[in-house]
Amino acid sequence: MYTRIKRELLKTIVSLSIIFTILLTFIVPIWAIEFPTPDISPWALITLNEGERYGIYTTDWYYDGFREEISQERLELLLENTAGKIEALELDKNEHFTPISSKGDRTREDVLIRLYNILAQYDIPVGDSHIDYMLEKNILRGTGSGLDLNSICTTEQAVVFATRLIEDTYNLLDAGAKGLAWKVEHNGNTVYLLGSIHAGNSLIYPINDKLKEAFYESDALLVEANILNMGNQLEGFIELITYQDGTTLKDHISEKTYQKLLQVSEIYGMPIELFEEFKPWSIAITLETLSMTDIDNVDGNLPSAILGIDLYFMSHAQIIQMPIIELEGLSHQSDLFDNLSSEFQDQYLNKVLDNILNPSDDHLDSVELLEEWLNQWKDGDIEGFTESYLKNAVDTEDEISNMLFGERDRNMAEKIIDLLESEEKGTYFVVVGAGHFVVPDTIIYQLKDKGYNVEVFNY
Repeated sequence: MYTRIKRELLKTIVSLSIIFTILLTFIVPIWAIEFPTPDISPWALITLNEGERYGIYTTDWYYDGFREEISQERLELLLENTAGKIEALELDKNEHFTPISSKGDRTREDVLIRLYNILAQYDIPVGDSHIDYMLEKNILRGTGSGLDLNSICTTEQAVVFATRLIEDTYNLLDAGAKGLAWKVEHNGNTVYLLGSIHAGNSLIYPINDKLKEAFYESDALLVEANILNMGNQLEGFIELITYQDGTTLKDHISEKTYQKLLQVSEIYGMPIELFEEFKPWSIAITLETLSMTDIDNVDGNLPSAILGIDLYFMSHAQIIQMPIIELEGLSHQSDLFDNLSSEFQDQYLNKVLDNILNPSDDHLDSVELLEEWLNQWKDGDIEGFTESYLKNAVDTEDEISNMLFGERDRNMAEKIIDLLESEEKGTYFVVVGAGHFVVPDTIIYQLKDKGYNVEVFNY
């Protein structure tokens, strides 16, 4: 029985927008997390938005002396994680490598020397001068007073240096995640299609430079729902996921399900009162996501909604002020879940609770399956992902399959066709759940059926 529930959650992660990210934001941090203002320089925003996904530092650094002198402990951790990110490229060693002596004083030059040594041990053309290399690669850009090499490096500066080094090295070697990507050209318009998995890990970053170039050359980003600018949708969303008629959760689910929720709330240290106003489908998605992913994501290797692919592109677009166009919108997606039958919602929540209380091999398989999909995304293995997704996450007989696919895909395809047929020439980058590209009769099938040539991109 759980296999079907597993499929339903996995489909949600891959096929719907990051609605469960929002649910985590509402249900978990409301009682557990306070968000101070991060201490970040405006000039560093785009680089840090990139680097925080690499797993080389933790974002709590933003709130504790980020623009102050870096501690030895933080520097060692940053360098260790940066070395691991470069080691993951599996490069040949430079047999003639002799490291440059480190100054050991945590100055900007000391940090640059140690980063240079990480690269120079491999068979990469880095030259003989660490400063020349860092300047040539735009890793070192100086300050208002010059290169400032003898000043103690701040945490922010060290993180920026490390992030630029990793990104440049992956670009140099044409490495990085290829993604599940396609390209359509028609009537002077170009549309890139990227299949997303709405929970990611640090292992899928950096993204391949060709994919990022396609994004940066685009005039707009199109997503299922833009959660970074919910505006007037927020109030409606809250009303939709909670009861507004004076009833509570206990009035809508079986006593058996409610008792299981009491036990699970204790496991997660959440007061049961936290759930009372929320509807079963929203609680089910939140708890299942918590059980499959890592909300804190300390090391970045476990799947996390914060590291999801569409959130990466949305945050980049917001920083560079690229227009973000919604194909559906949050309210529409919430309505889809809200229209699930009461019986199915109770059953869905009950099975999620069962799995948390009595973990089964199926649940372990679901975590492994998500990681498998992320690896396939990283490798650009469209064929492997399609086969695995159709086998493990598609069941045409259940309510969620009928809700996730069908009319939604036809509507999204029509909006993409409008862009392709437009006389106002443009380039567009579309990011939606990968299921909407690989399941029969979904977006790509709709486009091909109407005569458009859809090509695999980034090979």
